[in-house]
Amino acid sequence: MRGFRRGHLGNESDRATFRTLHTASLASPALREGLTATSAERSIRHLRTLLGTPAAALTDTSSLLAWDGTGNHHADQAPRLAALAVEHATTRVTDPGELTCTLQNCLVRYAIASPLVVDERVVGTLQVYALDATAGLVRAADEVGTWVSGQLELAQLDASRRQLMEAEVRALRAQISPHFIYNSLGAIASFVRTDPDRARELLLEFADFTRYSFRRHGEYTTLAEELRSVERYLLLEQARFGDRLQVTLRIAPEVLAVAVPFLCIQPLVENAVRHGLEGAPDKESGTGKISIVARDLDQECVIEVEDDGVGEDPERVRRALAGNAELDSVGLGNVDGRLRNTFGDDYGLVVETAPGAGTKVIVRVPKFAPGVHV
Repeated sequence: MRGFRRGHLGNESDRATFRTLHTASLASPALREGLTATSAERSIRHLRTLLGTPAAALTDTSSLLAWDGTGNHHADQAPRLAALAVEHATTRVTDPGELTCTLQNCLVRYAIASPLVVDERVVGTLQVYALDATAGLVRAADEVGTWVSGQLELAQLDASRRQLMEAEVRALRAQISPHFIYNSLGAIASFVRTDPDRARELLLEFADFTRYSFRRHGEYTTLAEELRSVERYLLLEQARFGDRLQVTLRIAPEVLAVAVPFLCIQPLVENAVRHGLEGAPDKESGTGKISIVARDLDQECVIEVEDDGVGEDPERVRRALAGNAELDSVGLGNVDGRLRNTFGDDYGLVVETAPGAGTKVIVRVPKFAPGVHV
């Protein structure tokens, strides 16, 4: 078998393919942010390199966003060429008769404007400027324009996904039980005279809990931050229930830095408190045990939230996870959906429960996932 030499990329055709893919990869990150002046400035140089032309430009439907290369005295003509390409929704070639120029040695004589289409709507143009508009160059401009359109489509999908995630988090926040808030404040008030120091500590925990729950930035957080909020929640519930609420936490330190969707563990713990203590027939005098375990399993992290409470009808749980809001008072379906949207369908919630047998909710997430970071 022939050995591989570092730096060996095959024949000239292989090397040309590598250079093309590499140049495209340099333009892609900016374009994945959408079509703006900033993203156009960051990507246009790589697009011109990809096409090998004296000049190139990116526009929206009516104005120039970025120009790279020679002949920038033609830049003021870019909006007019963009308007024509948008009007006809097709790649359009402008010849020297239309592309007026007073410089005798100018390398720009032709302009090729290719429309950029997102969701069946023209949002701008890729314009290529050259000494001649060969059939090959026209086709290349059209192909690169189609590729740019694809990157902009992905940017729109990313934005839509973020908006959906934000809407789901807002919906989850709206489901934070008002009774929990009232009961927490009531428990704090009960300590104001008998134990003012504890009342002060609980009030700070309540403030930190609400600040985290209603923060306005970031789709993701670390498991450490999520568990810290869970601990605050449990401290407030223990102030209310006292020794009747027994909590066990076993957390592997190796998984604390794992990125998870914001508010993905707290609803599970709230559900455990409700079924482990509040839902019990003797909730005024009974006890409830809740266990939270986070384990390191090679490439994955597994979090288990278990209670010894009244349990649930498995069919009811299945319907709640399927999106029946009337059966989902704490947002388990919301959490399940966000986990699947983030990591794929292999990473939804697994719920083990039966009437009178308690409930265990299992969350399995990859320790590293593309695009998921705090």
